[in-house]
Amino acid sequence: MLDLFEAEGINTLFGIPDPNFVHLFLEAETRGWTVVSPHHEASAGHMAAAAARITGKPALCIGTLGPGMANLMPAIQCAKVENDPIIIMGGQRARITERRVRRGRIQFVRQEPMIEDSVKFSSSIEYADQTDEIVREAIRVAMSGTPGPAYIEFPAHIILEELDLPPVLPPHRYRLTNQGADGDRVAEAAEIIKNAKNPVLLVGHGVHTSKSGAAVRELAELMQCPVIQTSGGTSFIEGLEDRTFPYGFSEASIDAVVESDCCVALATELGEPSHYGRWRHWVDNEANRKWIYVQQDPTAIGVNRPIDVPLVGDVRAVVPQLSRALKALGGRSASASLSEYIQRDAQQLEELAEDAGSKSDGSTAKMHTSQFVTEATKAFPKDGILIRDGGATVIFQWTYSQAKPHDVIWNQNYGHIGTGLPYATGAMLADQAATGKVRPGMLLTSDSSFLFHVGELEVAVRKNLPLVIVVGVDFQWGLEVGVYKRTFGHGTKETGVHWSDKVRFDKIAEGFGAAGEYVEKAADIGPAIERAYARGGCTVIHVPIDPAANSEEMPNYSEFRTWYAEGTQ
Repeated sequence: MLDLFEAEGINTLFGIPDPNFVHLFLEAETRGWTVVSPHHEASAGHMAAAAARITGKPALCIGTLGPGMANLMPAIQCAKVENDPIIIMGGQRARITERRVRRGRIQFVRQEPMIEDSVKFSSSIEYADQTDEIVREAIRVAMSGTPGPAYIEFPAHIILEELDLPPVLPPHRYRLTNQGADGDRVAEAAEIIKNAKNPVLLVGHGVHTSKSGAAVRELAELMQCPVIQTSGGTSFIEGLEDRTFPYGFSEASIDAVVESDCCVALATELGEPSHYGRWRHWVDNEANRKWIYVQQDPTAIGVNRPIDVPLVGDVRAVVPQLSRALKALGGRSASASLSEYIQRDAQQLEELAEDAGSKSDGSTAKMHTSQFVTEATKAFPKDGILIRDGGATVIFQWTYSQAKPHDVIWNQNYGHIGTGLPYATGAMLADQAATGKVRPGMLLTSDSSFLFHVGELEVAVRKNLPLVIVVGVDFQWGLEVGVYKRTFGHGTKETGVHWSDKVRFDKIAEGFGAAGEYVEKAADIGPAIERAYARGGCTVIHVPIDPAANSEEMPNYSEFRTWYAEGTQ
């Protein structure tokens, strides 16, 4: 099995081994794999998801039979909605035990029925000589169309089976890789782009997870156009930072969309946060706008909106095809509005920093969340990996972030908070295993979310990761407090959304062997982050923030609410 996974470039393994997997873990570590045991199986799944995103390859995690697989279920469902191609191997009792007519079987439940609706593929290795075909089919299905998780059951009766091993095949010998689009369609798309007055590139989550940034940069430079980020595709492509604007949360993004007469959508589902590409900001000029859609899943074409030129294929292959065709036509000249958008967006960022600076900085009252986000992101290392988590604080990040990181990991489609710490450890370890380099990471999170998997601090300490965790602390579920206030008004009981104000995250960090700092003033956040990276290892910075501001003053909240426009899109 390890040979088969290595053929795909996989060299990380996440999970807590039991008798089904001790052989696998020992051999993987002997081969030089990065083997990580977290403190909860859900964390193993989240770590694998982050590993897949940062490497552009499928990732592997395991769950022990029974409760281990039950614990993995939140991460499996999350990977399904977030389109993460993780391969989950689940231990199981021997089939003779499963098929007995007995009661009281220990550590047993039928797992496939529990899992099959949450994965793209589910199967069991019933006979040892099925191993190759089942592992390959799991990877084939996980990586084709819209990516997603696959489950392989590994029952105990085959562990010690012996078999004659067939040759290990490279990926292109057993599955479709780097599929290109139809040549006539590519030529048609290039002509539309060439003749457009105000084209835009709409860049989705899949551009980052397929590691297609360099190819998209070449296309953007030939198109000489703005790059609009979807809410899931928030990693900035190196070299395009100044012309990249977050959809809906940047004034330049809204104007660029409204004025566009051609949209080239790359590796995005065109989902609710993008208003399906046909509602809200897209309504104006709809009659004059042509749509070119690069999508690996042919069944997605035309579902959320009509498409003029579908380019069905892998973004890794189709974008270079499109660049070659456009280059043959001489590319296109930039419209005057591009430089204007760039200037306006830079000015907006400056104004947002000034606006944050006018709010409470923690000197006389608790810090405003905008100050927390602005100062933390100013100190983000340029070569780092940014991980987001939280509810209300993430909404502040969309607007006030001063950083333009090339790698951003967060849970957008499913909205599953608590993923931040396992995402951070999984992404950093997989990146290190793939590149041999140790890059700094920053997790910007809030207290409620951080508590979900706080035990994974031990992993960050054990692996000596240069991870700085900046926690905004208001001792409440900020988004939910806001819902109470908007629903019933101020002064109403806010049942179930407040918790103890005795928690100190800097002290918790020290208990795990990490460094901890307590920072009350905005001006002290940047220096604390600098000290943390200079010190090395893992640091948790506890930052008290204003509970009222965090729940009542979320910027662009009205824009966020349009994602949930029930029945109107």
